[in-house]
Amino acid sequence: MDITLNEKESSKVAVIQSDETLITAVQDALDLMASVRYLHDCHKMIINKEAFTEDFFDLKSKIAGDILQKYTNYKVKLAIVGDFSGYQSKSLRDFIRESNAGNQVLFLPTVEIALERLHGDAFC
Repeated sequence: MDITLNEKESSKVAVIQSDETLITAVQDALDLMASVRYLHDCHKMIINKEAFTEDFFDLKSKIAGDILQKYTNYKVKLAIVGDFSGYQSKSLRDFIRESNAGNQVLFLPTVEIALERLHGDAFC
């Protein structure tokens, strides 16, 4: 796992890249969030989708809802980056679309787009 900080003016985003699955349960997500907040004093994160268990993208498992609710409760902005076009679930596609319309959790194709959104006014 690599964590790099991207800073723009007073905005700071932790970019987490992993080739391994880091998040398989709610506690994994909470531990990562706590580490980033404690070590880097950062409340905006970008995580590549490969760092999440595939169960996260099966909404019936409730893992996504539980994790994203925790991040919302702790006021941590999150962008998950990757290619989501391979998922056929209508409910997942709707969930991604609704999330992207908000200002707490984003599902975006690239780190660059995620940085732009997270550093933007709506995410300050």
